[in-house]
Amino acid sequence: MKIGCPTEIKPQEFRVGITPNAAREATAHGHDVFMQAGAGNGSGFTDQDYIDAGATILANAAEIFDTADMIVKVKEPQAGERKMLREGQILFTYLHLAPDPEQTKDLIASGCTAIAYETVTDRNGGLPLLAPMSEVAGRLAPQTGSWALQKANGGSGVLMGGVPGVRPANVAIIGGGVVGAAAARVAVGMGANVTVLDRSIARLSYLDDVFMGRLTTQYSDKGAVVELLPRMDMVVGAVLIPGAAAPKLVSRDELSLMKPGSVLVDVAIDQGGCFETSRATTHQDPIYDVDGIVHYCVANMPGAVARTSTIALGNATMPFMLALADKGWKQACADDPHLLAGLNVHAGQLTYYAVGKALGIDVISPASVIKG
Repeated sequence: MKIGCPTEIKPQEFRVGITPNAAREATAHGHDVFMQAGAGNGSGFTDQDYIDAGATILANAAEIFDTADMIVKVKEPQAGERKMLREGQILFTYLHLAPDPEQTKDLIASGCTAIAYETVTDRNGGLPLLAPMSEVAGRLAPQTGSWALQKANGGSGVLMGGVPGVRPANVAIIGGGVVGAAAARVAVGMGANVTVLDRSIARLSYLDDVFMGRLTTQYSDKGAVVELLPRMDMVVGAVLIPGAAAPKLVSRDELSLMKPGSVLVDVAIDQGGCFETSRATTHQDPIYDVDGIVHYCVANMPGAVARTSTIALGNATMPFMLALADKGWKQACADDPHLLAGLNVHAGQLTYYAVGKALGIDVISPASVIKG
């Protein structure tokens, strides 16, 4: 199979879809790998690194899309990239379709087969291709939130860990999954007073055991959130419903409960955001103010630490990429129901129920697609 990897063009996105190690593995399996010139630069990989791994360098994205049977990326294809997709081509990347009707419409119109990293599952019910980036985004959330708390950035001027005689910041993390646990680890390490909310008693028990009393766990319901907001210096939104739009946990009206200069960090912004007032921002312009509350809603947070993120993502995606290339997408999905769960679009039809529900589009069963 001909596997192509273009340079990411989303603003301030420095990751790359294929690492040199993944390229080497693919060529060892007998596949041809084509990299756009400079695609790995932002992650510290040179064109020569890819040439040494057996890949071929092509000059631009148009050549990559024209040549490849499968496109491997990091972020969802931008409008110009979607125009280059063709019928029968495989797209393997993050998609986050539920809050993005335009992308969904374009992918359906292209006739491609689009497999989303974020809905591939594992035998334990996890999301193995989302988890590495969730770890990164979760660990970044308290760091970026603490920067936003600085007075020069519009924040209240509270130091996360406080100093002797001055209390630390109060931080609420809504969602105790991969993102929430990672955020808690860093926030606790920074010396903040941390509360994690979740609706799974088992998860709260796990976090309570792991952190050994260094944070507070609380069952998440509307009353609990409203009760906490007036006391919080930072709230991290870390709730995920696989493939679906994120639930709105804090309304516009409820911002008035928070102290001026408090910070909301919305890690779920790729799926539409956890807060009613969230809108996607970029690393170039990451924050904005609504009613005196600072919002940090960067849609590709892991792109800020591209080297770490690219290697972590490449380690997770490589086995699935190789299965798709070795067997073809249909046989690979037939052999692996967890990979089949990643199928979102095929041949002009939507194949993921949560996206269809969010956007009001008819959906066909992915199982029926591979049998057809």
